[in-house]
Amino acid sequence: MCQATTTTGGHPVSTHSASAPTGPSGPGRLPRRLVQLYAGLALYGASSALLVEAGLGLEPWNVLHQGLAELTGLTIGVVSIVVGAAVLLLWIPLRQRPGLGTVSNVFVVGIAMDGTLALVPDVHSLALRIPLLLAGVVLNGAATGLYICARFGPGPRDGLMTGLHRRTGRSVRLVRTVLEVAVVATGFALGGTVGVGTVLYAVAIGPLAQLFLRVFAVRPAPVVSAVVAPGQPERAILPG
Repeated sequence: MCQATTTTGGHPVSTHSASAPTGPSGPGRLPRRLVQLYAGLALYGASSALLVEAGLGLEPWNVLHQGLAELTGLTIGVVSIVVGAAVLLLWIPLRQRPGLGTVSNVFVVGIAMDGTLALVPDVHSLALRIPLLLAGVVLNGAATGLYICARFGPGPRDGLMTGLHRRTGRSVRLVRTVLEVAVVATGFALGGTVGVGTVLYAVAIGPLAQLFLRVFAVRPAPVVSAVVAPGQPERAILPG
């Protein structure tokens, strides 16, 4: 299992595992973790684009991104990158340290979102928009499990919330709720889409993320020990 904590959907989501291995494969099997990181970020952007195409309500931060895109004329993906970079700057006074995943999140999610929106045709029928919404929410949960279990650092927005939690002493749930209510209200005022999809996302993303954190856990590499018989079942101890 991966060892991570996130605040998806306003609820802390945690998994616990044995510590990372120290064998020749390196901590957490680095090549797999890198693939998992970028696959997760790309899928996150693509799933968010499906929610945009469904037009039935977006996740909180994308309500803001869409509203700013309407205001500025920029694409929602570009706005996501700009907002992510601005949020990352707020880490400085909070003394947060970004990781590879943090910086990659800023760019990959926005690029994947715009790329998917360019490929997916416009959908007007409710019979197609509802499946798009459901697919977007489920795939977003899968993407969350992928990139969190890669363990390369939280996204800019999650890091902002956990940083404010540490600095203010307020609960993660309260900090996230206040910030997300603020971004949803601002985004809605600017023309962002709030609807049944926003509510569904808020309710479903926590359980989905918890499920996929288990599915995509990067398990420790096997460690060869002098007291473990090669080819024997795990924990089989040779007689002394």
